[in-house]
Amino acid sequence: MMIPRLLCTLVLIAAAAPAVAATVLLPANDARQVNPDTHLVLRFDQPPVLGNSGLIRIYDAASGRLVDTLDLSIPAGPTERTKLPAPPYLSTPYAYADGQRATNANTRAGTPSAGAEPGGDKYQLTIIGGFTDGFHFHPVIVHDKTATIYPHNNLLEYGKRYRVQIDDAVFGRTVKPWQFSTRPRGPAASAERVIVSADGKADFSTVQGALDYVPDHPAKRVTIFVRNGDYEEIVYFRNKSNITVQGETRDKVRIHYANNEVFNPHPANISTNEQPGTFPSRRAAFAADNVKAVHLRSLTLETTLQGQAEGLLISGSENIVANTTIIGSGDALQVNGSTYLPDVKVVGHGDTILGRGPAFFERCDIQSRNAFMWIRNPSTNHGNVFVDCRFTAIAGQTELARLPANKGKNYPYAEAVLINATLSGISPAGWGQIDGDASNVHFWEFNSRNADGTPADTSQRNPAARQLTMEKDAEAIRNYSNPAWVLGDWMKQ
Repeated sequence: MMIPRLLCTLVLIAAAAPAVAATVLLPANDARQVNPDTHLVLRFDQPPVLGNSGLIRIYDAASGRLVDTLDLSIPAGPTERTKLPAPPYLSTPYAYADGQRATNANTRAGTPSAGAEPGGDKYQLTIIGGFTDGFHFHPVIVHDKTATIYPHNNLLEYGKRYRVQIDDAVFGRTVKPWQFSTRPRGPAASAERVIVSADGKADFSTVQGALDYVPDHPAKRVTIFVRNGDYEEIVYFRNKSNITVQGETRDKVRIHYANNEVFNPHPANISTNEQPGTFPSRRAAFAADNVKAVHLRSLTLETTLQGQAEGLLISGSENIVANTTIIGSGDALQVNGSTYLPDVKVVGHGDTILGRGPAFFERCDIQSRNAFMWIRNPSTNHGNVFVDCRFTAIAGQTELARLPANKGKNYPYAEAVLINATLSGISPAGWGQIDGDASNVHFWEFNSRNADGTPADTSQRNPAARQLTMEKDAEAIRNYSNPAWVLGDWMKQ
């Protein structure tokens, strides 16, 4: 679907092939107790070729009402960056309002917010997590012999029977209509634990479905337990608190999507990611936006596109990301707001950790092809602090962080402090380009070691950086080793 020349070849082969039967895997024909957030999964006896026309329609089987339409003639999203002058940032913080959450059922996808210019109807659009401006998405994703259909979020309801009809043009062959019935009701509103399973044999079939369902600010912490499985979906939630997303097994709960800044760009007239309360970014595979006391545990979060593409983008305060693998490209992990990150693995292509902090990393494994960090914290909070972490250059040598001027401005209070770090493939200078006044920049190290445990050679470090010693800096070393000192008193709880 992303390689036109290959698709053209496959189309020619398919045109000469006999009709190929399809089996409905999830949900089966006449299935009951189906989750409303289900995807529609078809398996063919040969790899199907997705067409560029045809409709997929879902009807209310009782009333005949058309509930959802997916039009394959509409491209999923942009594939090339729009070359426009850099737009300004919002002059006032983005407003996150409590109350009824906008969905595809009550709001037109693409309805602009915060003065954004409408994105138009050139590409597929769906509302995710209440963000009315919408996300571009693939209505059908094909892997080998399996095709997964993604209805627009939040249109299917509990206690309904639905009929699915697919035009022949979608797959170049006939798929017989089928129907299924959804569960009569969801979990209790007071439930403190709900379960997600990709096979549909739990409360929810998708992570997004569970996040949409649980209260925004529950009085008691709500845990969304995610069973082992593959979850190919954009996850975006906003303005929530006191929620834990807990994976069953870190390496077996994979939440991923092919998303980046090109596929889901910022509005033409507003930039993102620079200031607190800025216009939300849509380019991450998994985004927790303006959240408080949200915990993400034992997960793998990944974007599979290159460019500016986060596996995880988290903004807010008092958040925890633990025992989790984050895989992205440029800006693989973006952290804005106080976040504690123990036992996390981050893999990226460059500026692998971006954000305004404060972020405290402990016992983490960080891998990058190019500069590990581009730090943008202000003077009012700490930046990135790493205790007992490992930094590994994926190819050749690179630097720990850089601080070039960005669109005419810089970040004179940028902070990256490494305590007891293990370094592999770090350039002798250690720290990259640093523009402007560096008198308040904290690019500090204490007790950096090579992979074999020997002391790292820091004799050629960038002159703007500093080596801490126990003789002169014992108090600073002690403070920076304390998550509560870096992040705030909430870490004492």
